[in-house]
Amino acid sequence: MSLRVLTWNLFHGRAVPPRNADLFDAFALRLAGWRWDVALLQEVPPWWPAALARACAAETRFALTSRNALLPLRQRVATCRPELSKANGGGCNAILVRDLGGVDVHVRRRLCVWPERRVVHAVRVGAGTWFANVHASTHPPHARRDLVRAHAAVLRWAGDAPIVFGGDCNVVRLALPDVEHVGASHVDHLFARGLAYAHTREQTLERGQLSDHAPLLVTFED
Repeated sequence: MSLRVLTWNLFHGRAVPPRNADLFDAFALRLAGWRWDVALLQEVPPWWPAALARACAAETRFALTSRNALLPLRQRVATCRPELSKANGGGCNAILVRDLGGVDVHVRRRLCVWPERRVVHAVRVGAGTWFANVHASTHPPHARRDLVRAHAAVLRWAGDAPIVFGGDCNVVRLALPDVEHVGASHVDHLFARGLAYAHTREQTLERGQLSDHAPLLVTFED
């Protein structure tokens, strides 16, 4: 048996180099084609999570982050001209879960409102494991503040249960107490605690020109 956890910042549905087009289908095709059990996603256009879940045969929970006022207008501009709106298209974090007994709890905590709103959110799946997703602030001092708050919230929610925690931490080197660092790709990190697996293996996945972040996959193996 194995458990595969993916973290990926979707760059507000944009590509590098830029393409002024709606790239939902391209992102959905990539996500649907990879083998994972849980996907922790950041900078997701807020109207994408349910559609991504359908494309991936997954269940989803999401949490809005920043720049979501007048969202229908933002959506209209971001869908037609994503390079015009960029991050102003609105943002959210999303967790997608495949075949782990279903999501029975979803919780979130606001980490800050300045310089922009950040949140951590987490789900508990049927087996009792918690999966937590965070997108920290872009400046390292603010990012470390966010991560301390997020880490404390996740430990409080999970109690003694197993945890996988991570996302776009906006810090290159990172260690957190009471959890093991199991994978990193630049500023994207994954941590774990209490999982009954003997080995972990990390890899970055091929995403073509989608996003400015490489998808990070960590596989927990017997």
